[in-house]
Amino acid sequence: MIDILHREFIYLFYYFSVQLEQIFTYWLLGMIIGSAVSVFGKERIHRLFSGLQNKRLGVLGIFLACCLGIVSPLCMYGTIPIAASFSEKGMRDDWMAAFMMSSILLNPQLIIYSAALGTKALIVRIVACLLCGFIAGLLINIFYRKKSFFNFSGFYEMKSHDTDPNILLRFLKNFGRNVKATGLYFLMGILLSALFQRYVPADAFADLFGSNKGFGVLMAATIGVPLYMCGGGTIPLLRQWLFDGMSMGSAAAFMITGPATKITNLGAVKIVLGTRRFVLYLSYVIIFALLIGFLLNV
Repeated sequence: MIDILHREFIYLFYYFSVQLEQIFTYWLLGMIIGSAVSVFGKERIHRLFSGLQNKRLGVLGIFLACCLGIVSPLCMYGTIPIAASFSEKGMRDDWMAAFMMSSILLNPQLIIYSAALGTKALIVRIVACLLCGFIAGLLINIFYRKKSFFNFSGFYEMKSHDTDPNILLRFLKNFGRNVKATGLYFLMGILLSALFQRYVPADAFADLFGSNKGFGVLMAATIGVPLYMCGGGTIPLLRQWLFDGMSMGSAAAFMITGPATKITNLGAVKIVLGTRRFVLYLSYVIIFALLIGFLLNV
């Protein structure tokens, strides 16, 4: 029994160390760039978004709001107070919906992480997230043009943690907070990936998520809901799944439903939407994830 456990430990350690070596650089680079954007670019990004409100941009404004949402480094709980201040200044709900939806799905740090999945998967993720935010903004523009969609009462812009007068210390403190927030999930993701590689037959996985493309998309969209805890933590899993035969459509569905239904994001969104519009939000996310997955698998 001890020999068996020792053998399995060696196998798992080998798989863990190999995957850590392959993906660590992406994680570290993502942390560095994410902290740099947060410390040096966050205020500029928010000023650019705020500057859109008095311009007659129409549909282009929705697209620009999506782009700014993706490059914004804040989490959802950080984005909502910012959005509340924008709303107080008269920002349109459709532009805010596009900004917030895109911000939920992607950020500069996660873009760098996702490069570990390969160029095709990275492009699919960026385009799918932009499209999801853009369509969300269009729907708000069509159905909520004359009534409010959000309720930001009680939200106030949070005080920034990046206040150290020494610019290098400001960056290092932000980097340290990022490591603390994501490091454990990143290691857990690699461990789960090693367990998956060791004990789940690649052929069986390929049949479930690759050959049976329609059912695979549905399954991937479904498991994205409970499994997604941290973007960096799911990258090792996705990387292994794609290697073992997961279709790109299934991966895209997972990458949409995962961050959009992450428990911390759901809690924040529920507060500003209320029950009825929160149900609309969940329905939209799931339908969009399934459609984008099916389209990619055609």
